[in-house]
Amino acid sequence: MSAKKAGLLAGQVALITGSESGIGRETARAFCRQGAAVVLNGLQPARLEATRLALAAEGYQVAACLADVTDYAAAERLIATAIDTFGRLDILVTNASISMRAYFRDMTPEVFRQVLDSNVYGSVFPLKAALPHLVRAKGSVTFISSISALNGMPSGSAYCAGKAALANLAHTLRLELADTGVHFGVVHIGFTQNDPDKRVLDAAGQPVPIAHRSARWQKSQAEVAAIILRHVRRRKRRTVISALGQLILVVHTLLPRLGDWVVRTSQRRLRNFYE
Repeated sequence: MSAKKAGLLAGQVALITGSESGIGRETARAFCRQGAAVVLNGLQPARLEATRLALAAEGYQVAACLADVTDYAAAERLIATAIDTFGRLDILVTNASISMRAYFRDMTPEVFRQVLDSNVYGSVFPLKAALPHLVRAKGSVTFISSISALNGMPSGSAYCAGKAALANLAHTLRLELADTGVHFGVVHIGFTQNDPDKRVLDAAGQPVPIAHRSARWQKSQAEVAAIILRHVRRRKRRTVISALGQLILVVHTLLPRLGDWVVRTSQRRLRNFYE
């Protein structure tokens, strides 16, 4: 067995949505390094193919499927790619997401729905299509959420709502499907370095660049990917990334009024800051 295949996930197949770039791409690379065969997914053909070629050139087993995971038929096609190519599916990481920077009162209903759909149905539809295969494998499902799901953030209403929904979805599925042996977990990601060309939606649905962030608040994409990998390997229920994320969780749980006051008084600085 080659060094490329001799890893902790050797023989397993992982599907990572939204893996053509950013955290998803680095998570795919981390899983590949541990021996998994990985199915990539995205919406930009050139970028998706470039990621596939880069990982394949490193000697990893990868396939790719261009699919909008908010469309159920496309999600079914994505899962079929994993089964047709590798014969099984052991791990699903739902990372695909659209973020936003806009106040609720300024947003059009269509933009709110688009952001919410990407974060909720973008996880529900791939999981629904993949569930029979994951049950067969007693596999693992990890929803990528955000620390902004732990405490609401100004200018992120639809994003925060969608990410919070994933945490409750994971809890519910854990209860409903306890006898299947499938792991359901959620990772709350904190402030992370972005690709230079990353865009988020404004109130009118136009893509806009993210404001520069102080490096001291951020983890690299590779660091976050390593945490996601460890979460999946340990089949954890919840992982909250960064000391700041842990602090938000404690304050939100024990001192919610204080947490709200801090967010309100800091919103000018924070509104372009969370992930």
